[in-house]
Amino acid sequence: MKAGHDAKKRVFDIIQIGTRVDIPSRAFDYLIVCVILTSISVTFLQTFDAMQCYVHVLNGIELGTILIFIIEYLLRLWTSDLLYPECGRLGAVRRFLFSFYGIVDLLTIVSYFAPLYSNGIVALRMIRVIRIMRLFRVNQSFDAFSIVAEVVVQKRKQLLSSISMIAMIMLAASLCMYGFEHDVQPDVFENAFSGIWWAMSTVLTVGYGDIYPVTVGGKLVAIVIALLGVCVVAIPTGVISAGFVEYYARIRDDANNLLSGDALSKLSQQAQKRGMSANEYLLYLLGRGEKKSERKGVDENDS
Repeated sequence: MKAGHDAKKRVFDIIQIGTRVDIPSRAFDYLIVCVILTSISVTFLQTFDAMQCYVHVLNGIELGTILIFIIEYLLRLWTSDLLYPECGRLGAVRRFLFSFYGIVDLLTIVSYFAPLYSNGIVALRMIRVIRIMRLFRVNQSFDAFSIVAEVVVQKRKQLLSSISMIAMIMLAASLCMYGFEHDVQPDVFENAFSGIWWAMSTVLTVGYGDIYPVTVGGKLVAIVIALLGVCVVAIPTGVISAGFVEYYARIRDDANNLLSGDALSKLSQQAQKRGMSANEYLLYLLGRGEKKSERKGVDENDS
């Protein structure tokens, strides 16, 4: 029993807790990254007619990647009670199955075994592209993406407000264009909802010209809507940029408040040796501390 538990714990450390000093854990991370990229590349190549002569090779590679995904999925199910120790064995399995990554992993596997004659098979197989989200977990990149997520969460009210403004402008634009263009282009602007596509391409400056106004009033409205769209769509970018500035300013102020002159000098020297700024090195140290705390919590629960 002890040996079995130790083996499960070791597998859990390798597949779930990525560390820079654990060579098998890093090797597993790199393996999964390569398998994910290979799977996506095969799915991409299968869309080319010129690659049909290599269909057996591509199918073999795809089968190999799916087998690795299945093994990884089963290992994560097996060690789920260590990931969620407070839920019990069945509860941990259930929680993993309905987690975001659990659902993505399952859909990736199911998409391979879907009927080949299905019209939706290509779209279903493209679900595996979502597996690239798993790359966010890999070591150093995870800290950067966590910062992005934190900034988005902090600025969620402003972002929701800007998205609401974009939605209102699109709705108003579709109604205006219907009023001006319906009588002239009844097949194109059949109803107010049919103007949504035009509003989308105009407000978000996608550039598709399959629907466009022909009346003078419609063209004037299109000019105004296009100008408003450029201004409004720029708001979320400004909000995110301001969030990053505030985040790093807060980190810098906290570091200056916590560290004395000697400690700050030593921190800067260590950061320079690693090719980082003092703020980046401090974030690196904090990230290592959080991972050690997570590992310590798992070890305490196991004991």
